[in-house]
Amino acid sequence: MPSPLVIEARNVTKTYQLGEVPVKVLRGVDVQIKAGEYVSITGPSGSGKTTLLDVLSGLLRPTSGEILINGSPASTMDDDELAQVRGKTIGFVFQSFNLINRMTALENVMLPLWFQGIPPAERKEKASAVLREVGLGDRLDHRPNELSGGQRQRVAIARALAADPDVIVADEPTGNLDSVSGSTILNMLDELHQKHGKTILMVTHEKYVAERAQRIIHIMDGNIVRSQSLHKGRGKAREDYK
Repeated sequence: MPSPLVIEARNVTKTYQLGEVPVKVLRGVDVQIKAGEYVSITGPSGSGKTTLLDVLSGLLRPTSGEILINGSPASTMDDDELAQVRGKTIGFVFQSFNLINRMTALENVMLPLWFQGIPPAERKEKASAVLREVGLGDRLDHRPNELSGGQRQRVAIARALAADPDVIVADEPTGNLDSVSGSTILNMLDELHQKHGKTILMVTHEKYVAERAQRIIHIMDGNIVRSQSLHKGRGKAREDYK
């Protein structure tokens, strides 16, 4: 039985208005992300890859077309409904970490649980547990400026995992990290996919990072030009041209 789709884009466009000039960033994109897949999106700077990621994850609304999250059309949801679906389904990991500097690691990880209405004691217990899982059990009371870049990204991953989402969305997760810290983060994403069955959707401009995935979506000038399925362990790939 085929895996269900967790995210689907149907003929999606995104246009920004810069003064009187419309700038088309996505041009009729179709994408399907199956449950349990590990997919990377790659392309040159300005190709639309981050915009595509933001539209697929419900952070941005498309100009036209349709986004479905677990089969529900995001386009018909109001902002509150979309935020609820996003909060339960998708965990976000950003290149710039997006941590709140005045909050401790524990408080940053507790924040999405507060939005879900989880009681304080349960929030603290869940956040503490997931920080221990990412190796930061001794950093619960540290603020972001007291942590290394790799540790801050692990806090961000813990925050993404706190609500036990189906999908982890990562935008250049190693972009601000040294090679050792970046490798640690990539290994964590591999483990979340392989051992915990999480769907991973990642944007990267690095070829070696993209090839950690099962499938690479190549985008250029707002169009998907190639979808490449990687055969792990056999050293070769199958390319399905759009």
